Amino acid sequence: MFMKILAAIDGKDTSMKALMEAKRMAVSTHGTLRIVYVATEDTDQKAGLRLLAQAKSAVGDEVTVDTRVLHTEAVYGVTGIVDALANGVREWGADLVVVGSSHRRGLERWVIGSVAEQLITKVDASVLLVRPH
Repeated sequence: MFMKILAAIDGKDTSMKALMEAKRMAVSTHGTLRIVYVATEDTDQKAGLRLLAQAKSAVGDEVTVDTRVLHTEAVYGVTGIVDALANGVREWGADLVVVGSSHRRGLERWVIGSVAEQLITKVDASVLLVRPH
């Protein structure tokens, strides 16, 4: 059973779908949900905080929720984002990580990479990938 569920959001539709799936999982297991946003030196931290507040509001009060901004230096591709998420998963002891798929294909996927693909190699928690459709 998943008692500590971490949902990573970035403001895209797929991350919000992932958040709602994480909420359903947390409600069904009576678990705790942590919503995280990864901020780099190139992102607006205030926008991240607003996004986390909106996400927490969207989840409602059916489940215990907390939010965190995870920080990383801007790095090529998704490596810094993955490392920040992996550290957040380890520090909190999450059982499940829920992320949305950006649905990249071809060269873009090869160059940028996939957060989900890299994340499963760096965490001991289960990873649930929510697709856009």
